[in-house]
Amino acid sequence: MLSKLEEIGLITRCVAADDRRAFERLVEEHAPGVRNFLYRLTMGDAALTDDLSQETFLKAWTGLRSFRAVARFRTWLFSIAYNEFVSYSRKMRETRLPEEIQIEDRHGGLSESETRTTEMRHDIEVAMRTLSETERTLIVLFYMDDLPIKEIARICSLPEGTVKSYLSRAKTKMAKALQHD
Repeated sequence: MLSKLEEIGLITRCVAADDRRAFERLVEEHAPGVRNFLYRLTMGDAALTDDLSQETFLKAWTGLRSFRAVARFRTWLFSIAYNEFVSYSRKMRETRLPEEIQIEDRHGGLSESETRTTEMRHDIEVAMRTLSETERTLIVLFYMDDLPIKEIARICSLPEGTVKSYLSRAKTKMAKALQHD
């Protein structure tokens, strides 16, 4: 993991010397987190995740001179990734989600705890599908990526109070969806 000082040094090399190796190091450091974030937003669409991740890093490279270090570089990247996801969703007129996941009846090959874990994952996927794009993003950032409200607000360009409100509404929707199963 890069320290903030190392990260700023790499960013400086990218901007001042057009150092692609420095940017490559930044990509190596942050690609797994960005990809994981987008993978959850796309509800497991690996191809779309790869496309959006690539677009995120292309935009980061071309826009690196606009990075002001007000927030962490990771926050800036997540903002770009989120905006790429929103742009894609708008172009498609509705969020493109994979078909309903069917859990195979493999109880004979799975232990009881593995079966329960699989069922819980399925339930969460179904509940996540009841959320709007923004609500799903906030749930992913807060509960799965464990980011603070302040950082989520920066990523999504929303006031902190709005983030809290959306999170509350999303939890209620998910709870209702889980009760109907």
